Amino acid sequence: MEQSEELRRLALAGLHYFQTYDWFMLMTTITLGYIGWMVNLIIHVLQSYTSYPVILLKRAQLYPNNTSMKVYICGCFFMGLSSILLLLEKSPLLYHAYVLCTIFLWTRIVQKIDFLKSVWRELANMPFKYIFNLLTSSVVALLVLEFLVMSFFDRKIYTWCFLVLGILGSTYVALFIQASAALAIYIWLACWFLSVFTLMPAEIPENNNLVIFSGGLIILIGLASRWIKSNSSSFWLYLTRANKRDPQSFKLYFVQVILVAISSIMVWLSTSHRSQNRELLSLHQFINWSVAGVAMVLPLFSPPSVLSRLTSIFLGFAPPFLLLSIGYEAVFYSAFAMVLIGWIFVESANLYCSEESGSARRRSLADNSVFGYEERHLRLSDLRIPLLFVILFNVAFFGTGNFASIASFEISSVYRFITVFSPFLMAGLLIFKLFIPFMLVICTFSAITKVVRIPRLGCYFLVILLSDVMTIHFFFLVRNTGSWMEIGNSISHFGIVSAQVVFVLLLFALTNIYTRDILVSSRQLTARKVM
Repeated sequence: MEQSEELRRLALAGLHYFQTYDWFMLMTTITLGYIGWMVNLIIHVLQSYTSYPVILLKRAQLYPNNTSMKVYICGCFFMGLSSILLLLEKSPLLYHAYVLCTIFLWTRIVQKIDFLKSVWRELANMPFKYIFNLLTSSVVALLVLEFLVMSFFDRKIYTWCFLVLGILGSTYVALFIQASAALAIYIWLACWFLSVFTLMPAEIPENNNLVIFSGGLIILIGLASRWIKSNSSSFWLYLTRANKRDPQSFKLYFVQVILVAISSIMVWLSTSHRSQNRELLSLHQFINWSVAGVAMVLPLFSPPSVLSRLTSIFLGFAPPFLLLSIGYEAVFYSAFAMVLIGWIFVESANLYCSEESGSARRRSLADNSVFGYEERHLRLSDLRIPLLFVILFNVAFFGTGNFASIASFEISSVYRFITVFSPFLMAGLLIFKLFIPFMLVICTFSAITKVVRIPRLGCYFLVILLSDVMTIHFFFLVRNTGSWMEIGNSISHFGIVSAQVVFVLLLFALTNIYTRDILVSSRQLTARKVM
């Protein structure tokens, strides 16, 4: 028995040695590759979307590229040397790819070393207040990202997050923006309402009364948005077009409300038939498909003002989400939309107050712009937008469970569209349902970048940067010991965050259909309407 135990111990030790033989080299190479990729992103954002190139040009701190050829020759030399060493070691082809990509990224960084030195000299001449704000923003961003990493293991963390965010957000609106008290109360209620859902079980119990209630709540939110549009105060005139009143917009809004009401009725009818062991009628199936399809097309015909378009998108995706819902996740849709609308209200009010504070702000908007009137350079304070996007994107993922819930779905969630067992179509419908909250976040994010006039692509690069920080953390959490569930979860977490970059890019392209023609009221139009 003792010899058997010793044999088992030696076998496990040998297996562990075999698995981890190249780990130090691989983990070092991959980590350096991620860091190199992040530094390249920072350099690209600084060069293309900030005012640093303009400042360096004015101060004649040009960064020459005389050493570019030498740097690339050295990079090619190290690539060749590393390939020879890996060939001698008979390493797999993936090892070559890891090493070559890492050397290439760091070669690009060394090639930009003169620009980095110029930026460093510029930072050294900055006042202490700016350096303090830079360090504070970096620390806060890292803490938030670590919090998001923890949320992968306990989604209830988001409850405390939004309880605190509701208090801080409403206090900021009341004290610093000095907007209406109604906006501060709205932010507080919306955040606290959303905080409830991450306390709910990941496996959603069936409760169609909540789905029908959510349909009524969605209509009320749409009515409130319509009322705000017609009775807008100066704080969010950027969200409405002061120079255009489209008589067709009310008809479109009325049709969308009717479709939400029909979808709520069809939820009740379809569930009643199933509870009586009756087959779904072909007429009901046709109505469900028609309502879901038409509802998603109607936002394309809505007025291009920010509030009108976002409200139309919110109402447009509500019918398919309701028809695919079985319980509290339908109410989550309403709460999530309330928080997104509150986010864009706060950004609009903050922009109005900052521009009211003095004409120097407006002059800098024109002087620092390289994209025309519509866009300006990125500033340090703009980091809040991609950071909030990453938070809300993860809330959309964990708000009603996660992708693992597909494995234990309730058949009634797709019964309203299909009655014959079809695993691929059923899985497609469920995945589409999970995508809808993500699309709401990205549409709101795109609208906010237009309201505050910052380049959306630059913010997307910052989103990639923040996601890569989380990816590195999850990379070091990957396990090869423990239960299959523990090993699988550690790998899936790393894979999910790694794929998030490509996933967000695809959704950006898809939602661009809805947001590409959004128009923001100019300062002149806003002033004219106030007068």
